[in-house]
Amino acid sequence: MIHFFNSARRLIFIIAIFCIYSIPLAGQITWTDISGQYHLGAGLKLFLGNQSQPVLKAWYLDVDLSQAEIALCPYLSSIRDGKESVADFCQRVGAIAAINGGFFGGTTSYSAVIHPQQVLAQNMVAVTRGGTPYPVTRSLLAITPQKQLSIHWIYHFSNQFTDTYYFDQPLPNAPGAPASIPLKVNGHPFPDLFLGLGGGPTLIQNGAIKITYNEEVFWDSGIGFETLNPRTAVGITAQQHAILLVIDGRQSASVGVGLTELAQIMLNLNCIAAMNLDGGGSSQMAIGSNLVNRPEGGTFGRAVPTILAVVHPDSLPGPKEVKFEKIIDTEDSECHFFGNGWFATANAGYWGNSPSMLNARGPGNAGVTYTLDLQPARYELFAWWVAANNRCTNTPIIVHHSNGIDTIRVDQVKNGSQWNKIGQFHFSADTSHRVIISNAATQGTYVVADAIRLTSNDPALSAIYSALGNFPVENPYLTQNYPNPFNASTQINFTLPRSERVGIYIFNAQGQQVRQLLDGEIPAGFHRIEFNVGELASGIYFCQIQTPIYTQVRKMMLLR
Repeated sequence: MIHFFNSARRLIFIIAIFCIYSIPLAGQITWTDISGQYHLGAGLKLFLGNQSQPVLKAWYLDVDLSQAEIALCPYLSSIRDGKESVADFCQRVGAIAAINGGFFGGTTSYSAVIHPQQVLAQNMVAVTRGGTPYPVTRSLLAITPQKQLSIHWIYHFSNQFTDTYYFDQPLPNAPGAPASIPLKVNGHPFPDLFLGLGGGPTLIQNGAIKITYNEEVFWDSGIGFETLNPRTAVGITAQQHAILLVIDGRQSASVGVGLTELAQIMLNLNCIAAMNLDGGGSSQMAIGSNLVNRPEGGTFGRAVPTILAVVHPDSLPGPKEVKFEKIIDTEDSECHFFGNGWFATANAGYWGNSPSMLNARGPGNAGVTYTLDLQPARYELFAWWVAANNRCTNTPIIVHHSNGIDTIRVDQVKNGSQWNKIGQFHFSADTSHRVIISNAATQGTYVVADAIRLTSNDPALSAIYSALGNFPVENPYLTQNYPNPFNASTQINFTLPRSERVGIYIFNAQGQQVRQLLDGEIPAGFHRIEFNVGELASGIYFCQIQTPIYTQVRKMMLLR
């Protein structure tokens, strides 16, 4: 009798808990098309969802990516504070609409943001629970150049774009049972990744609910499995529509949902794949500068570092026709060190043949100056450094340009061995225009100086502007290969002012020819060829364009 009583009491307790934390199926949500309240344009529809018991309010954008005038793009905030509300963010980047992105702490995104050939932020590759480290493969919304969408579990083997791999299944983590660190051989390199946004856990895969909460190690993270919370999710339909969903919670007008209910809602909206994004007070949707929902009952949105935006395709980041590129390395004549204490790093990953140079942080009494001599135009400025834990986290890069002087501080603990965008500036042949990396940092041990890179697609520049500025425009022009550094292949572009015989050859660092890409009569105009590296080893290579009267060489870096 006592045994029966205890069993019955446990059953009543379980039923009570279920009643507290469960919500009626998503089919009871009534959806109303409210697109007419906004100027959305072709391919976009906005729906408002209401449920009476328990009370729930939700909104979703149906984004038809077959429409030529719209696309999806993730963004990482570039403002001084590193984050902003979704409505402010959406307005600043000129987006049509947006939802919040993945997880973060302070101003640091813990979820991936990927742009063409760049990992702007990484998914976490490991988390610690109860003193135990768990390697994790977390979710990523992947977007191809053709606007095709998919959701994968990924792992970053480094901060290089080509070292982002996806896996058919997530790592088999469970509380108290961490998985082994993944191996590249068990994953797949992305064949056509263009843009990406991280989050997690995955909610739906292959048209069925599959919530990889434990596998992605979200327990003890504040992202409750069935806790009723405001939520944000992104999904994909079989017709390649994107579904961008926000659900309000923690308020009398809307209690919120758990992950099981969230997955069911996405499934009922015909998603064949879906993933969770950051929720709680971060859960926001904006149309232009207008906040659509009411996060946690408020009329303003929490500042976040990432968003997923609906944009016009002209706004997408990506390689444009580069009319000019110039790289200044520490070994070049335009690079001048001042002050004492400079020494070469022992770490690999520096640009070119000369190592990154280090100096202890100080009062600004040491630095490196890169002198510029450029045609008047707008240029994008990038910097390369070798990252390590003892680097300064606020190294100043001082840019003297046509409109004044700007100081941009960079975190050299992160994002090493890649081109990091510093900003866009107008430069000219003014001798005062220069870039300075100073030791006047205040956090960390060493500042790093390596190469800088200047590119421009400004129409003010000729398409056959010489990167060295020492040959006339009637000669052929070989632009820098893209991407560079590169992995399996890279594009080589050149322009001919007239029809002539042209050879394109690849040499290794020892001066040995390893490939002949072209040898023949080529018509005038712009030309593009693909260089597939095959079995070539990592290292420095040189691309040479040769005509009967002219030769030009570009340095390239192959990274496996």
